[in-house]
Amino acid sequence: MNRRSFIRNTSMLGAGLALANLEQSFANSANLAKEDWYSLFKNPSMHYRPFVRWWWNGDKVEKGELSRQLRLLKDAGIGGVEINPISFPKRADDMGIPSVKWLSNEWMDLVKHAADDAKSLDMTSDLIVGSGWPFGSEDLKEEERAQVVLVYAEKLTGPIQFETSQFNICQAVDPGVTDKNPLRKPEILSLHLAKDPMNNLQQAQDLSSKRNDVSIVVDVPEGKHVLYAVVKFNSFAQVINGAPGASGSILNHMDKKAVENYLNRMSNTMENRIGALSNYLRALFSDSMELEGCNWTHDFAAEFQKRCGYDLMPYLPFIMFKVGRLGAVVDENYGAEKSDEVKEILNRIRFDFEYVKACLLRERFTETYLAWCKGLNVKSRAQAYGRGFFPLETSLGYDIPEGESWTTNYLRHKLGEEMSDEDYRRGRGYTMINKYVSSAAHLTGKRVVSCEEMTNTYLVFNATLELLKLGSDQSLLSGITHSIWHGFNYSPKQAPFPGWIQYGSYYSEKNNWWPYFKYLNTYKARLSSQLQHADMYTDMAILPANYDLWAEKGVQTDPFPERLNVPYTSLLWEAIHKTGGAADYVTELILKDAKVEHGKIKFGKKAYGILFLPGVKSLDVETAKKLYEFVKQGGKLICIETTPSKSLGFKNMQARDLEVQAWMDKIKNLGSNFIFVEKPTDNKFLEWYQSFHQTNKLPKYVRISEPNRFFMQNRYIRDDQSEFFFFQNAHRFNSHKTRIDFLSGIGKGKQAWIWDADTGERCKLKLDSANGFEHNFGPTESLLVVFDKAKEGTWYQAPKLDGSNKQTLNEQWELELNHGQENTSKKQQLAKLVDMKLDDELRDFSGTVIYRKKVTINDPKNQTLNLGQVFGISDLFINGQAVGVKWFGRRIYDISKYLKVGSNDIEIRVTTTMGNFMKTLKDNENAQYWVNRPGREQEIQSMGIVGPVEIYN
Repeated sequence: MNRRSFIRNTSMLGAGLALANLEQSFANSANLAKEDWYSLFKNPSMHYRPFVRWWWNGDKVEKGELSRQLRLLKDAGIGGVEINPISFPKRADDMGIPSVKWLSNEWMDLVKHAADDAKSLDMTSDLIVGSGWPFGSEDLKEEERAQVVLVYAEKLTGPIQFETSQFNICQAVDPGVTDKNPLRKPEILSLHLAKDPMNNLQQAQDLSSKRNDVSIVVDVPEGKHVLYAVVKFNSFAQVINGAPGASGSILNHMDKKAVENYLNRMSNTMENRIGALSNYLRALFSDSMELEGCNWTHDFAAEFQKRCGYDLMPYLPFIMFKVGRLGAVVDENYGAEKSDEVKEILNRIRFDFEYVKACLLRERFTETYLAWCKGLNVKSRAQAYGRGFFPLETSLGYDIPEGESWTTNYLRHKLGEEMSDEDYRRGRGYTMINKYVSSAAHLTGKRVVSCEEMTNTYLVFNATLELLKLGSDQSLLSGITHSIWHGFNYSPKQAPFPGWIQYGSYYSEKNNWWPYFKYLNTYKARLSSQLQHADMYTDMAILPANYDLWAEKGVQTDPFPERLNVPYTSLLWEAIHKTGGAADYVTELILKDAKVEHGKIKFGKKAYGILFLPGVKSLDVETAKKLYEFVKQGGKLICIETTPSKSLGFKNMQARDLEVQAWMDKIKNLGSNFIFVEKPTDNKFLEWYQSFHQTNKLPKYVRISEPNRFFMQNRYIRDDQSEFFFFQNAHRFNSHKTRIDFLSGIGKGKQAWIWDADTGERCKLKLDSANGFEHNFGPTESLLVVFDKAKEGTWYQAPKLDGSNKQTLNEQWELELNHGQENTSKKQQLAKLVDMKLDDELRDFSGTVIYRKKVTINDPKNQTLNLGQVFGISDLFINGQAVGVKWFGRRIYDISKYLKVGSNDIEIRVTTTMGNFMKTLKDNENAQYWVNRPGREQEIQSMGIVGPVEIYN
């Protein structure tokens, strides 16, 4: 099979899955077209509420405790659970509770009990496949275990006779995985001696006949050389954090029979015991495909020959990099130096290698997994990405594709405080994979796009509800519609403090802010109730230079690639959304299946009139031809930094390069619809795009007067053609004042409303003659603007940021400290007079700080209380009446109806985080691990009210 037909056939296979899902999605949505959207928003059903990843730590679970925790979660506003068996935390006290083995009768009965009990509470259950990541088990047969090939390169200077051994070579490249498998078995596949530098591939001598010798002797000629060995390891890695029964060897995801055996064993064993899994589960879940660098299977070389038309093995040593954990590239220049001509050839072969690997993973794992779920009548949900997978196409077929967001990661960036242009990862809650996942959903008409939300391994005791909101709102802007918090630890109530902790933001009844968790969950549920019944509007597309990346640097570990060839790709889509437009990602396989009509690239319901190629050097010939048709019909093609001039792959490369160049020349000759532009040298894509899109009349639907790196927006359209917009200021401390104008007749004949996802209330939004409004967005504030035909309601009044007759109340507050239940050394309450400032008394505090003060009011009308800067959740009481809770953004209260003439009692309860206090527990190994471990030390957090506290009217 030649490359053209190979790409076309695999592409159509993906499209068939995608279009089948698309039709089902549209059919389901049509049934909801007449929904009372506001009623759904005000009181969202349980399935719109966030779920939690429910770690069954060590599978040390009991029925009674499972039921107790489910009720705890429901009371906190959680709508469902992802049952996730995992290893037991190393530093926790298991209290002698035994583990239940995965797939044992007892374990299956516990899954049934949990799912039945959840259903009785109107909650939903998903179940992870296997345990940990990537999945496997102790009893996999040798031929079912994952394989990897690695390269050994020893620099030698001749003339010498060099002697080594199989043992030395294999030991030198022993896989640098997270958990080494004691069953790993090495085998040398080939030996080559190459000149250094290599000016052509004929300068490599094949010595593979020596590879089975116990002692390997090589006569090295005069000059510099490199001895290369390709070593295959079978059973090379173990499941990361696997629970008993599902730990052990990783499964070979490139072996269809092994995948089928594993999946069927799980489902058959369970269904023989408890009946159809569809009676209990919404979906079966697969975590991110961190295959530890797995890149080989028993017939890989044969499949490569069949698909690419040439033998891989003579070239294999020279296309491989030196790698470490998760297969991450640690040295791109390992081995001999290579001439530019040799590098180009090897890059082409490396692309073929990576492409074949991705196709095998999709055909043998992804499609097998999807068919398995469909046969069980449960939905498929997955983080369908990782090293070696197509970053977009693999998500096309899943019922619920999933991305992920983080509170912070190894960069130790400050979410909500930075939004770097130099490093596309810094300051973003969403990971860069989210745009691929959500784009796949948009292309196939799916509206439920889940997210492993706010993964937390660095701020376990210091994540606030405000931070979780900020990051998950950013996640929403990347296309997510369904949050699954990471994660809720199964921890018995009597477990020694702080309990069993695997990871996560300490979603625990022992967390100070647990009683307020319901506010965040209700906020998220209201948004999801709308997002899951609308399409995110996008009319532009971006083709990332992924195939160039594969060729030049190899595939990367998603969602955190080690290095990118075009790192500004994500800055481009962000700039489009920050300037009032919208874009999806597409890939070559999508473009090949798309139709070109009237200057639009059409796939499903999506139609794109603008296509960006940021840094793309190589295209398949068929793609170049499709782009010519697109531009010829009036579409606009924008190449940034480079214009494609090369084809993909090795075979017949020169002839196919000429074809690509010919099509690109034809495109250039079509005139103004082809644009070439240099990227901004300072990487300030927001400023660059503001000017560029105006000059080139690129589409947008909202005009934002003051674009800002922290300010983003999305537009959504429901099936009844009503629409809404989501705006977010993602800065934790700074406000952002801007003017927003709705363009292109948006909202014509309809009323604009602000729907408050925190309170559930709605107010009419007054637009001026330019169809716009001004708004001062507070820190972490979001705004949902809805256009519909409802007429009755009150007009929106923005919080009063300042006023007259101001009283400043910074001094002489009575302070009471109610320490958290676990702070046994300070159970007593303290009372003293304080001024509003950061106070050392609160430095190591954990619990609720109560501030009290008497205030004289002469005229209660139109009075506002502004608490200024508050570190914590504020709960206000006036004259004994509850005024309300503020858990994010500005702490501003309308207090008129609670006041009386004369003296008034003001009480402010501020709930703090726990990290500072946890640092003081020097004898608590569990606590110290999470707050003081090297490289992940949690910083001291500010606590309480800083102010200024003011009353004005």
